[in-house]
Amino acid sequence: MFIGEFQHNVDDKGRLIIPAKFRNQLGDKLMVTRGLDGCLFGYAENDWNELVEKTQALSLTKKDARAFARFLFAGATECEFDKQGRINIPTPLRDHAKLAKACVIVGVSDRFEIWDADKWQDYNAATEANIDEISEAMGDFDF
Repeated sequence: MFIGEFQHNVDDKGRLIIPAKFRNQLGDKLMVTRGLDGCLFGYAENDWNELVEKTQALSLTKKDARAFARFLFAGATECEFDKQGRINIPTPLRDHAKLAKACVIVGVSDRFEIWDADKWQDYNAATEANIDEISEAMGDFDF
């Protein structure tokens, strides 16, 4: 399970340190793809494979299912760690998340997210301002 919030910088070559706490759960490689809300999603190989299976179970005749699969898989890349615990994030993924320098890596249960630090701060502030309404809506999901 990925939990916590960590701050690291992406360098000029697109390399980003993944926290050691996460690396220990990921093994030798991981998958990174475009995420929702303007961030990137990172998955351990087994969690990625589960996501692939769920996506393959979606109906090919549903336009939204096709669009979601394209969004998720077209931008996906397999990453390996270098000796410093960094991964190389390709330019299209950095562009999607608007990663310039300061990044926040956030654990979210079965995945982690990579955010531009300013965007994360804005998102977090907006979410906290509405947390009572969000919490109330969670009741609709049997939470």
